[in-house]
Amino acid sequence: MNPLDVSLRGGVASMPAGLARPDACEALRRCPGGHPSHGRPGGAGPRECRPPPTSRRGVRDDFRTNEEMFMRSVLFAKFAMAFACVLAALPSPGRAQDTADGALTVVRAAHLVDVRHRRVIDDVAVVIAGGEIRSIETGAGMPMGAEVIDLGEVTLLPGLIDVHTHLLHEYDREHGDDDANRILEIVEMRAADRALLGARNARDMLEAGFTTVRDLGNSGINNDVALRDAIDGGWVPGPRMFVSTRALSPVGGQFQELVEAAQPLVAREYVQVDGPEQARRAVRQAIHDGADWIKVIVNSDSLMLSPGEMEAIVDEAHRAGVQVAAHATHGDAAAMIAVQAGVDSIEHGYTISDDVLAVMARKHIALVPTDSPTAEHHRARIRRAVAAGIRIAIGSDAYYRADGLTRGQVAARIYPRYVAAGMSNMDVLRSATLLPGELLAPRHPIGTIEAGARADLIAVRGDPLEDIGALEDVAFVMKEGRTVVNRLTRP
Repeated sequence: MNPLDVSLRGGVASMPAGLARPDACEALRRCPGGHPSHGRPGGAGPRECRPPPTSRRGVRDDFRTNEEMFMRSVLFAKFAMAFACVLAALPSPGRAQDTADGALTVVRAAHLVDVRHRRVIDDVAVVIAGGEIRSIETGAGMPMGAEVIDLGEVTLLPGLIDVHTHLLHEYDREHGDDDANRILEIVEMRAADRALLGARNARDMLEAGFTTVRDLGNSGINNDVALRDAIDGGWVPGPRMFVSTRALSPVGGQFQELVEAAQPLVAREYVQVDGPEQARRAVRQAIHDGADWIKVIVNSDSLMLSPGEMEAIVDEAHRAGVQVAAHATHGDAAAMIAVQAGVDSIEHGYTISDDVLAVMARKHIALVPTDSPTAEHHRARIRRAVAAGIRIAIGSDAYYRADGLTRGQVAARIYPRYVAAGMSNMDVLRSATLLPGELLAPRHPIGTIEAGARADLIAVRGDPLEDIGALEDVAFVMKEGRTVVNRLTRP
């Protein structure tokens, strides 16, 4: 059996028993001593290097060349979306029939949150045609011949937008740390498997109320482009996707130390940059491959892109009309290099200082927090960012399996932590809809319910201005005028 095969149980990719342990990765790492789960330097003493346990599905050490890996990925990608159609056809509770693109539809509700003007409108009717909002009406008036969806005593909101997702990427804590999971995912999962995983997660995100996502890497070679195009083509259900293809990174990507034989694995997930000209070439390739955004890992462990490399990336992307998202963690250095180069968003930025925030405010650079619910320094950074007038667009960055929860349900649970950090409920709603919509800057407005915007609507039974947790139980979802989920009325 091919060691890269993966078993599929119930439509979800799962790791074969022989490789589903951190020990299976040990031979791919150097053993510098240190914490046994990370394999990093700095521990009490050297650790004995040992081969992984033998198994009838052991990892081969004759890794394919980059060209062979690329051709293999392309071959699997051709089949991936066809398989995903089977997944999409599985029944889902509460899914209503789609409305015709050209039909006039009216969605009525007791309340509507106008996130742009920070107000609530009562007794509202949203008039929709061709996937676009035509007008917002109040009272009993109704256009002649319209299909009416009367949702009753609920609150209408714009569809949620998650600007930091990894839909084709899933780790399991039972397999160890990020590095162990990263190796297992690349070695064991084919492009087709990752596409199927992405199709499942995309459907779950949409049904949880997320009508748009920005997917930032960790999806193999252009598999995110295939998923985006399949959703756009109606092959599979999912949110509107903005994708980045492989992230640009320092040498080694986000891997810790790898033995020489394993280093070709890096190119499966990252485009390694070494010098400004390589940086420009990497941006051009990503755009050619279909990237809507350029994702940059500015720093990974002790390695960091230079100011010259970041400036080349931003200049090349912006000349092509493409925006840049910069992963920046561990202090100020990486974030300052990124903001001075003129990126469009800082991802994570857990420990950035007021000096970096001041540059971000001056250059109108957004912060995309992906915060822990318990870290006080994350909350303090949110308070400082709000005080500095920084545009905040919230991302989930969810990629670990959560038993009993879909990817969409996990993502919908992130909002209370920002209320706990001091943001008002209205500000959290704006950071989950309007502000990320403006960051993504599509041709037609998203993240707002107003004339001319995409008809992306959700409804909740509670009042999210009183309890932001109401977003965890979305009862109605409409994307571009088509009803996806309706748990409130009969079709």
